[in-house]
Amino acid sequence: MDTASTGPTFRDATDADVDALVTLIESAYRGDASRAGWTTEADILEGQRTDPEGVLEVIKSPDSRLLTVEQDGRIVACCQLEHRGEHAYFGMFAVSPGLQGEGLGKTVMTEAERRARETWGVTEMHMTVISVRDDLIAWYERRGYRRTGKMSPFPYGDERFGIPQRPDLQFELLVKKLA
Repeated sequence: MDTASTGPTFRDATDADVDALVTLIESAYRGDASRAGWTTEADILEGQRTDPEGVLEVIKSPDSRLLTVEQDGRIVACCQLEHRGEHAYFGMFAVSPGLQGEGLGKTVMTEAERRARETWGVTEMHMTVISVRDDLIAWYERRGYRRTGKMSPFPYGDERFGIPQRPDLQFELLVKKLA
């Protein structure tokens, strides 16, 4: 019996994927399950990371797509790509905690960048990362993203984005030139 894993397949999310995607995103960032991977935000944010409405909004938006990654018949990663004029925005990035550290995140990011270039002809990818996430920012820097020092406020008081556990959260803009 061949139990070898098949490689990841990429497709755009559909309405039918919403519940699985919310579960994946929550597992990568919140609660005890997220501690199995290294992308957890459990020490700085409690509550939810997203909800079905937020995921569906990305799926339905004409300028966005939610790239869904399947492996061995289940959704294991995802990321949002949004066309914003000369650049694309990269967000809602999640890799199943049990698969983190195996190169899947790099593969997803490379494919997302390729699709943004080919689909929209953009020359830059932008993303925002919570500025205190030094390990995560360093990972993005190794992928060619650079810190800009441009900050935007964390939405304190809007529990749709989580319940902050510290008063100094903000988002930093990271940018990568796409070849």
